[in-house]
Amino acid sequence: MEVLFKVARGQQQQQPIVQTYRLSLEPGNTVLDALNRIKWELDGSLAFRKNCRNTICGSCAMRINGRSALACQESIGSEVARFARTSDSQIPEITIAPLGNLPVIRDLVVDMSGFWNNLEAVEPYVSTRGRALPEREFLQTPEERSQLDRSGNCILCGACYSECNARTVNPDFVGPHALAKAQRLVKDSRDSATEARLEEYNQGTQGVWGCTRCYWCNAVCPTGVAPMDRIGEIKQEILQQKTASDSRSIRHRKVLIDLVKDGGWIDERKFGLMVVGNYLRDLKGLLSLAPLGLRMLARGKFPLEFEASEGTETVRSLIEAVQSTKERSDS
Repeated sequence: MEVLFKVARGQQQQQPIVQTYRLSLEPGNTVLDALNRIKWELDGSLAFRKNCRNTICGSCAMRINGRSALACQESIGSEVARFARTSDSQIPEITIAPLGNLPVIRDLVVDMSGFWNNLEAVEPYVSTRGRALPEREFLQTPEERSQLDRSGNCILCGACYSECNARTVNPDFVGPHALAKAQRLVKDSRDSATEARLEEYNQGTQGVWGCTRCYWCNAVCPTGVAPMDRIGEIKQEILQQKTASDSRSIRHRKVLIDLVKDGGWIDERKFGLMVVGNYLRDLKGLLSLAPLGLRMLARGKFPLEFEASEGTETVRSLIEAVQSTKERSDS
């Protein structure tokens, strides 16, 4: 089949130029096969990364038809089928672009320095004390090892980082790849720094509370790590060790659940006072709410009363059932 490849070729600090290549390919060929042919047969100047060609190393991650993926994993047939649902052109097109949230060096090659620095920030290795076992192996039960399976599959390809909306708007957020690796250490029975790790991952919006839960990292992960789910597991570990007064992020989560259990939906009158005002104990937080509260009152947008939703008892029973199930699974 004939396929047009539109490749966004960029340089540092410059807008990319889209260049089109035409190839005859088999449906079973991969996008990486096509890029190799472009480089070998049509344009030797095209720059991109590759290595294993077998979904192991993660080197060939790039944006293919608008989402981050591994070029060695995506077939021409599947991409053409996806294209056919959105275009009436006679010759199918496949668009290729570099990963997002990372500066372009050349063509499809991006600078991964920030990616690696953020990974290093979570200290993704067993603690020094945990490694101080000179006379025997690190022994784990099958159950302990199974806790590491999902996060252990991460190949650090950068697909989740590329699509992360939190990274796009918040340069302090370490990224889903780093927190997925962090969850592995939190669950690792050989590590002795769990409490310190949770304290670090609980800080501001650079840690787990910076995640916007957009699900893009889960959607594009080529190895099923589901980084957002791993971030959620760290949050649960933090919540089990902290009280609602410890931080605004924790209060936000706990107050939301408590208010929904109480009335079926959020009582907006109480939410800000309990989260920002720390249950009326944080004077500075309460004062920060005053300008917003006055504007809402002036525009008639402040609810003076609260009416519980229909089916509140059902909502409460569902939340309690989920909580009890989680408690049983943790014990």
